[in-house]
Amino acid sequence: MSVTPSAARPATRSAPAFRGRIGRDPRSGHYAVPRRYRLHLSTACPRGLAIAVTHGLLGIGEECPVTLLPAVPDCPGGGHAALRPLYEASAHHHPGPALAPVLSDDWSGRIVSTHAPDIMRDLDGRFGDGRAALYPHHAEAEIEAVERLCDQGVEEAAQRAGRADAGPAERAEALEELLGALGTLDRRLTGRDHLVGDRLTAADVVLWTALVQLDIVHRHHLDARAVQRVADHPALWAHARRLTAHPAFGTRLDLDGIARRHHARCRGLEAAGSAVQILDWAAHADTARRAHRP
Repeated sequence: MSVTPSAARPATRSAPAFRGRIGRDPRSGHYAVPRRYRLHLSTACPRGLAIAVTHGLLGIGEECPVTLLPAVPDCPGGGHAALRPLYEASAHHHPGPALAPVLSDDWSGRIVSTHAPDIMRDLDGRFGDGRAALYPHHAEAEIEAVERLCDQGVEEAAQRAGRADAGPAERAEALEELLGALGTLDRRLTGRDHLVGDRLTAADVVLWTALVQLDIVHRHHLDARAVQRVADHPALWAHARRLTAHPAFGTRLDLDGIARRHHARCRGLEAAGSAVQILDWAAHADTARRAHRP
């Protein structure tokens, strides 16, 4: 996605892309062994937040440790100095920034994957004990559809709707695309507690992360009327509220970090929607933290 004056400056991913997978067979090279792999992520980043929530739902802190990175990257291009040795060991003279998230192999000191959807699936399939089952086999197509809708219809459309350098017609078209996606998700949740089936799945994790980003980041570049229309999806935002009160979600929500990351990368102007926050994320996250206390 191109850099725009109105949106958070997206980090550009440079080749090579790391798309290794964790398998079951020791002959595959990367096979599942407790404490062999490590996650490096920032929960201020939407991809890192989704992985952190998945990790928390699965309860695999012992099997796959997490190294938390600063909310605001400390290197040009959105990279993290702490990740540079992993990138250099994995690709000689790596040309781009050392971006998070990363799933690394502590045995080799190299990167397995930087692709969040693959990482989330491997955590569930290789380390989950089956109780969470965030990617049930019968629902894989539905989960992938939600991923696409959140990525394109929510995240990308919200960025385009807030572009200060775009014309009114382009912004209006993007807003309608965003509202169409939210409407589809809202109807799916009406009278239901989860997006897919009758239990929590990765679809709920992906949606929640997209809604966090929409309200805490993209809202600042929308006008007040647009934010009111975004908020007018009661089932959708009630779902976000419920999930934020869940310990695996709310305890990983770093509102201050997300705000600092946004302000460090943003090159746009605030719009009237900045004053119209949709959810009181802090209050619901506090509920999660109280529930999480021993």
